[in-house]
Amino acid sequence: DKATDPSVPEENWECIQKFCDQVIADTEGPSLAPRLLAHKIQSPQEVEALHALTVLETCVNNCGERFHNEIAKFRFLNELIKVLSPKYYGTWSSEKVKSRVTEVIFSWTVWFPQEVKIRDAYQMLKKQGIVKEDPKLPEDKILPPPSPRPRNSIFDTDEEKSKLLARLLKSSHSEDLQAANRLIKSMIKEEQEKSAKVSKRVSTISEVSENVKRMDELLENYKRQELSRSDEETLQTLFQRCEKLRPLLFRLASETIDDDEALAEILQANDKLMQVLGRHRQVVASY
Repeated sequence: DKATDPSVPEENWECIQKFCDQVIADTEGPSLAPRLLAHKIQSPQEVEALHALTVLETCVNNCGERFHNEIAKFRFLNELIKVLSPKYYGTWSSEKVKSRVTEVIFSWTVWFPQEVKIRDAYQMLKKQGIVKEDPKLPEDKILPPPSPRPRNSIFDTDEEKSKLLARLLKSSHSEDLQAANRLIKSMIKEEQEKSAKVSKRVSTISEVSENVKRMDELLENYKRQELSRSDEETLQTLFQRCEKLRPLLFRLASETIDDDEALAEILQANDKLMQVLGRHRQVVASY
């Protein structure tokens, strides 16, 4: 209550630190704290909700893996989503609180890339149009990496940048902190672009697989002369779409030369595509 007191406009860092210490010291702390914070974040009083979000972010940075595991559960994520959703509190939550909640969830998708539920929750918000675009974090907002940092986070993949970032974050000069923030943003952007490429690859390979399967079925019926007019049109549409997928697969392969496993998947999909296109030409020409 003291750490989120709405009558105090500024954050009470002494109380926030004590709250974090209690979370760490109490065996039930990591499971109880998110529930208490969720209740405060849903407060109709803007200041109380914003204070609670500051406490939450501080706990993420200081309270370790057990706390991280709790906030990555749908049970807690749903409480944050309620603040944004018009079906729950989204209609009366202030824009400032909703913007901050969006920032928090978005930042977690970057800091905890291995937590699928966080990513799924954020993608669902975008799919439903509740989040229109990824938030742009304020220039003066530094996101110190949570401790301990998750393995395989974007801040571990480039050792040189990670060392530079650590040095900048330790500096007391404002220009160094701004440089750190720009570096964080550029690393986040790189990770987003990489994620978009992976998503494109997965969806393309999936489409190839589905189209090949459907074409095989239709070609089998074509040989038996059992195709309806609409099925013939579907077969022709699939053939045209598969023709367009060939250069797309080629481009994906050229972008994936540094990932042997992904490249193998693309080449396998390309083989299936070439085989079904060959069968189509052979079957249609024979009948």
